[in-house]
Amino acid sequence: MMAKTWVLDTETKGTGARMVPLEKVLRGAERKPELNVVELERAVAPRPTSEPDEARHRVFKITDVMTRETLAEGIDLRTAVELLGDVRASVDVQVYAWDAERRRWRLLGLDEQRALWDARRPLEPAAA
Repeated sequence: MMAKTWVLDTETKGTGARMVPLEKVLRGAERKPELNVVELERAVAPRPTSEPDEARHRVFKITDVMTRETLAEGIDLRTAVELLGDVRASVDVQVYAWDAERRRWRLLGLDEQRALWDARRPLEPAAA
């Protein structure tokens, strides 16, 4: 998807200027002899196209809620998702991510834990 270039259209018959796509002004330029185009700088930096290094190297810890036993610690994202495939329900475990800035484990929020849970491969149903 290409970004649209917008220009300030001052030909509004006294109602004030308005922003319109450049294509619309260029189509109307055939009828008008003069065209003033003003380039505006982007106010917000574009989003990075790749993940930051921090997100790639996240470290996780998974604990069992009932026994408080640590099922895995210091694992990468792929291993965490694989381990969640062996878990019956999302409420049976707590997933933590290492916060390097604060130097402690941070419990994932519901949206983060749901994203991991949705990415897992569930256990195969037992044959009857």
